[in-house]
Amino acid sequence: MRTSDADILFVPGLGNSGPDHWQTRWEKKLSTGRRVEQKDWDHPRLADWKARIIEEIARAAEASRPAVLIAHSLGSIAVVHAAIALGKVTGAYLITPPSDAAIATLPGVDPAFVPVPMSPLPFPSVLVASRTDPYGSYADAQAKAEAWGSTLVDAGNAGHINTESGHGPWPEGLMRLATFLKTL
Repeated sequence: MRTSDADILFVPGLGNSGPDHWQTRWEKKLSTGRRVEQKDWDHPRLADWKARIIEEIARAAEASRPAVLIAHSLGSIAVVHAAIALGKVTGAYLITPPSDAAIATLPGVDPAFVPVPMSPLPFPSVLVASRTDPYGSYADAQAKAEAWGSTLVDAGNAGHINTESGHGPWPEGLMRLATFLKTL
């Protein structure tokens, strides 16, 4: 599958993805990409975030287009919570999902985000994890990947894979996404 064959839905995490974040850059680069906008990026409520993801999947289905989710951090967790209700999702590319312990310490975040579901996802997925992510250990990411049935990709010592950790354009991630899309 090529990106032009699907609706590419970007699901940012807490605070949204700024102008230099890889998600924003990719969204601008991919003609079929669009952001799943949230009402409140700084005080996320799980029910609201899930509802918006489900709405965007339905929008893609109405247009008879497959949907591929590209989620970062808390956005990845929202995707997993919504997975059972998502309907036709072709695949998900999940980047640095935080641990339950980290989520529980984030101010303004709805406590309903934890515990994170640990059941297989009903669609193919890739989980990209960093060995130096301040919001979750590599072992936590391995456990999530195993529980969700995701292919685990080791990004090395990459921090939280965001602008602050030096990942503006993140070309390695885009190449790995292209590899994933070829399997769908």
